[in-house]
Amino acid sequence: MLTCEICGEEMILAEDLQTHLLLSHLENDMHCPLCSLSGVSYDELCFHISSAHPEKPHRELGAAHLTSTSGCSAGPNTSVTESEKLQISHPCSDGVSSDRAGEVTPPSVSSAHTDMVQPKQNSTPESGCSSPGETWSPETRQESVRHCYKHDNGVKSEHSKTKATQLSSPRKGDSTFLNLITKFKVCTDMNCPVFVTEKLFSCPMCSLVCSSCFILQEHVELHLQEQHSVAGSALEASSPAMTSPSASSLSGERRMECPICSVVCRDGFSLQEHVELHLDHGAAGNCAGSPGSDLKLAMQLQREEEQRRRQEEAQQESEEFKKLQRQFGLDGRGGYCRQIEKTMERAVARGLMAPAEFHCKRAEMMESLASGVDDGRTRTQGVIRALYEYYQTECRDCVHVWLSADTDHYCSSVGDKGWGCGYRNFQMLISCLHRIDTYSPLLQEKEVPSIPQVQSMIEEAWKEGLDPQGASHFNQRLQGTRAWIGATEIYTLLTSLGISAHIIDFHQPTGSGSTHPRLFDWVKQYFCQSSRNNRLPPRLIQTSLPPLYLQHQGHSRSIVGLEQKKNGSLCLLVLDPGSKASDIRKLLSGDTISAAVRHIRKLPGSLKHKQYQVVAVHGVLSAEEKQISILNSRTLCAERIP
Repeated sequence: MLTCEICGEEMILAEDLQTHLLLSHLENDMHCPLCSLSGVSYDELCFHISSAHPEKPHRELGAAHLTSTSGCSAGPNTSVTESEKLQISHPCSDGVSSDRAGEVTPPSVSSAHTDMVQPKQNSTPESGCSSPGETWSPETRQESVRHCYKHDNGVKSEHSKTKATQLSSPRKGDSTFLNLITKFKVCTDMNCPVFVTEKLFSCPMCSLVCSSCFILQEHVELHLQEQHSVAGSALEASSPAMTSPSASSLSGERRMECPICSVVCRDGFSLQEHVELHLDHGAAGNCAGSPGSDLKLAMQLQREEEQRRRQEEAQQESEEFKKLQRQFGLDGRGGYCRQIEKTMERAVARGLMAPAEFHCKRAEMMESLASGVDDGRTRTQGVIRALYEYYQTECRDCVHVWLSADTDHYCSSVGDKGWGCGYRNFQMLISCLHRIDTYSPLLQEKEVPSIPQVQSMIEEAWKEGLDPQGASHFNQRLQGTRAWIGATEIYTLLTSLGISAHIIDFHQPTGSGSTHPRLFDWVKQYFCQSSRNNRLPPRLIQTSLPPLYLQHQGHSRSIVGLEQKKNGSLCLLVLDPGSKASDIRKLLSGDTISAAVRHIRKLPGSLKHKQYQVVAVHGVLSAEEKQISILNSRTLCAERIP
């Protein structure tokens, strides 16, 4: 058990005693008992006594007492006077125990170690100890030093015990003691201090310095174990995870743990300083929680998040693109021929069709496709003639009725159901152009082409240079697909055949309730052009004009006529490829024609799509005009109304 000579506190380890001396006594201000000097450290006071009062007898110096401003008591339960505080005597003098030896630390190595205290006069090196009142000669001092070094280098005896005291520099501004730590040992045999200068390790948590890194490690571990400070309330509220569970279990209280590394601090101020060191100087490369590694981790997480987000966006775009491809027939599921085959295969699987019938119909289909002519299974002829006869006798509330030239109706079949409306409307238009003398010479084929043949005709028009943007949209390919076509493809087909056409775009509603009255007015002007010379046009007019191709989002139809009521309202007569052939054939029967006409009438309130496009045929193109149209189609423009 070790006892502090100044305050009498008992300790177990020498390191604890050294720490106690440094923290409790050495950093306090002292004053000289022999003069009026005060406000100095313990090291400065010792240096002052050895230099300013060298002639004082040793017993007088030993009887003197140095008073600390801290007022340490001699023991736990003993009160002492000012003269009893911090007694200084020769380390090896009589009456001083071995535990007290070595407690005095000189301030500098530059001073002779024998000048620190006044040795006794009549002592000899051989005697080992000196009696009171003796003085040492220089030879005796040198012999004492040699004897102490001999003991320090390995001579062991029962009473040759040494102790070390580590001290820090007295003051920051003192250049004499800057970065110089003095460690001295006292030989109890020779009663002489010997100074050995070493470079020591400083504790990062207090002002203690140690000569060994292992001692410093144990000291820091004691710091961590003996902290009892409770974490600051603000830091606890903001980051509960900063409290170390392991450290809390040591003391039963919550600790302040560094959020960057695993160091536990005793209070919020220490934690703040520790974190600032991390931020200012960076951490070691081996520290997993250093700011550099945190930055790398954050950047890696950010890259992973961006990569995951890009993958999700790409996957979503891919799914949406596949939906659009499936919707517009560009998903590679096959075209007209493949859809008919699948339909017949399902009928055979369900027992609705015999295998022999399947092979017969498949052979007929392949023969029709090879010829490029439509088989006519979905065609209904004589529709315009039946309407003309109907308006001659019925519907007296109409002031004027205009009808297009004779046009056949084509409805969708099992091969193009869901996507073939544009092709069927083109077949209706071609069936009418064949009957008009102005256009029939331009049509090489005298029959209506099949859907695969229409797809081939559009591809040939693209190769001529028409509508390059539309060609790139379909990747220059329509055959074998279920791709939808619209007004631009109809315009491309007509231009490639040498027929003049233009597109009128009703891009927004022009009436209340999202209606398009301007569309109805334009259709009236189109049909009225055949009777401009007549002052009073007849009630029923069958013109020589081809039908109008009407396109809106998702579907297309053909306008074959117009009604004008007595109140001035207009009504379109529209043939829809989506209508069943049986419903259209009701127009040919006198008993059911009235009900059938109601299905083809379209009032302004029934056309409420946001945008409509109309393709109108208005003449024949010369060779030069066709080339100009091909060049202009590179940036295809429509006439916008309004």
